[in-house]
Amino acid sequence: MTQIALASAIGLLGSTGWAHTTAAEVAELSEVQVLGTAEDAIKQAPGVSIITADDLQDPPIKDLSDIVRKQPGVNLTGNSSSGQRGNSRQIDIRGMGPENTMILVDGKPVSSRNSVRYGWRGERDTRGDSNWVPIEAIERVEVLRGPAAARYGNGAAGGAVNIITKGIPDRFQGHASVYTEIPESSVDGDTRRASLGLAGPISEQLGFRINMNAAKTDADAWDINKGHASTRTGIYTGTYPAGREGVRNRDVSGRLSLKPAAGHVIDFDASFSRQGNIYAGDTQNTNNYTVNANGELVATSQRVLDNLGHETNTMYRQTAAITHKGTYALGSSLAFFQVEKTRNKRLDEGLAGGTEGLFSSDNYSTSDLDSYTAHAELSRRANLAGMEHVFTVGGEWVRQQLNDRNSVTQTTTEGGSVPGLDNTGRSSKSSATIASVFVEDNIALTQNTLLTPGVRVDHHSEVGVNWSPSLNVSHFLSEQWSIKAGVARAYKAPNLYQSNPNYLLYSRGIGCWGGGGACYLQGNPDLKAETSLNKELGIEYAGERWLAGLTYFHNDYRNKIEAGKTASGTATGGTGAYAGADVFHWSNVPKAVISGLEGTLNWRINPAWEWSNNFTYMIDSKNKSTNEQLSIIPKYTVNSRLNWTVNSTLSLHASTTLFGKQKPNRYDFQGLLLEGEEARARGAYALVNVGGYYALSKTVRLSAGVNNLFDKRLYREGNAVGVNNPRTIYGAGANTYNEPGRSYYLSVSADF
Repeated sequence: MTQIALASAIGLLGSTGWAHTTAAEVAELSEVQVLGTAEDAIKQAPGVSIITADDLQDPPIKDLSDIVRKQPGVNLTGNSSSGQRGNSRQIDIRGMGPENTMILVDGKPVSSRNSVRYGWRGERDTRGDSNWVPIEAIERVEVLRGPAAARYGNGAAGGAVNIITKGIPDRFQGHASVYTEIPESSVDGDTRRASLGLAGPISEQLGFRINMNAAKTDADAWDINKGHASTRTGIYTGTYPAGREGVRNRDVSGRLSLKPAAGHVIDFDASFSRQGNIYAGDTQNTNNYTVNANGELVATSQRVLDNLGHETNTMYRQTAAITHKGTYALGSSLAFFQVEKTRNKRLDEGLAGGTEGLFSSDNYSTSDLDSYTAHAELSRRANLAGMEHVFTVGGEWVRQQLNDRNSVTQTTTEGGSVPGLDNTGRSSKSSATIASVFVEDNIALTQNTLLTPGVRVDHHSEVGVNWSPSLNVSHFLSEQWSIKAGVARAYKAPNLYQSNPNYLLYSRGIGCWGGGGACYLQGNPDLKAETSLNKELGIEYAGERWLAGLTYFHNDYRNKIEAGKTASGTATGGTGAYAGADVFHWSNVPKAVISGLEGTLNWRINPAWEWSNNFTYMIDSKNKSTNEQLSIIPKYTVNSRLNWTVNSTLSLHASTTLFGKQKPNRYDFQGLLLEGEEARARGAYALVNVGGYYALSKTVRLSAGVNNLFDKRLYREGNAVGVNNPRTIYGAGANTYNEPGRSYYLSVSADF
């Protein structure tokens, strides 16, 4: 009978605040026979962090990503290393990019960002999916990196962020809060939000929960980057990239929880959210120009000016789900079915060259994404050959249906007809289905060694079968020391734009690799899935006052999907100098590699003082075909936080995040080596925050503080690379995003 206490190991994983389980408590727990499911075991892997409810009491400026970014291995980046849409920063785990980070709510996938058009170099004009759940409704957040995330299947090659919402209490409770963040400078957008939550029993068998949230973050001033742009010449002289967009949020969600019998719970969930942008002037190429009726370039688009401060895209997300959880004498079960519907209403955008992503008309089109997920798993304990096992077997079915009407409007009149493709009237619909089965086993080899093998098999309707085996092991050298290792094969299927042959982009030559003239980029139904062999090895020490850990990770990336660099055909016909354009397809890059170190060092100085630290150091990140990095992220990131519990009503804290040097891309859109200001790195910088909490009473709490105490402001100078050759707008190197200046926040929350 095993004496490994998984619950204690999981408690040691928090890296933002102090892990509250001490070594003495581990010893006490180890006297109890505890063997969790394979999922529980995986959550004690070295690449896992648990953000607790205490950590969430420090309110984020924007959304959950502000807190998740302070975990080991996590940064915020734009969706593409080109720097296009650079201020749309999202969660990027271990440099694999936001597209390889899966977001879940209560274990259910969130896919709304997939309704946003995917650009030539991986751009999406999206804020990501980290802002659908109000902070006040969250119980904890599980951040799983590398092998630990592989069990979630398609799209979790970098990692997964699982947002766990608060349960239903045994007695009626309510919570209300208001928050405001006021920048010191008027050029930075401010934030205001209010939330209300109610929960409690209706009867002995039935309970309810409802959460409501309203939030608004204003856009940066339209000229925030004036005087800081990369070089612009000719008609572009005096133009500059936009700052951060604003956002309006409206969220409401509810749950009815039924307990029909002992050990069984059925949850009925529904939610509705609305996110609308507040336009700040950004375009995909940061040109701020358009083409007039005479085909002449105009230095500043009138549509850009007309829409400043208005909503140019609004996303509506609706979900409905039913979940059953069962507990039995020898195991447990979980089953759910979720429907997620997203309507992405936005101004029509151009699909060609410098006008890609720029407003092409005053008409709005809607991209509809319907996602269906059915999941079931059963776990059972057993004793085989004198060893305790918990077997888990399950299956999953996922269906996505996309209808993006604007994405198929690129014609072929100028560059010529693409073989097998209609010039107009192409279908705007695409879909994919994934059917999966998985088996995991949590094996107590000895009292000190836990082994968790698993395998997941996915059948994707477009790319076929993918096998994802995994193996995680934890060995306790003593009550304080443990070593942990994991290896897993993860994968990501092509998205519904990359695999759709009706999705066509066009360039007159400036954006074409090799610079051979005009070209098309067409979706490719013959793509393979991206795969990654993720490995990590870690060691941890957990004592009475110290918690320390070091993890090495190494990901061998195969078949990464990028815009092709070798033409696969030629268009027929066309007009003038652009006739007979080359046809490129989305293609698989043979090899890429990512490796680095993550570390944690927490010190409970005394009952009043706690100091927590973590770091990430990137050893390697490159496409082996071009030596280009996969994401523009810091060489290293260090997060440090000091907490002082003054007394039972007052707590103060100070935190620092140090970002290392960020290197830019090596090549421009044509494959030419970047030089001069286009090759400039962004130097190391630090952000310091201070704040505190004060309990006005047993039920009312006040939070206040200063973000970016020393007013370290960074400006967006443009995209990573320029938009013309010879250059008329030069690239900005790694200076592709804004870091806002000093601001002050105040939050009041009340329980009732």
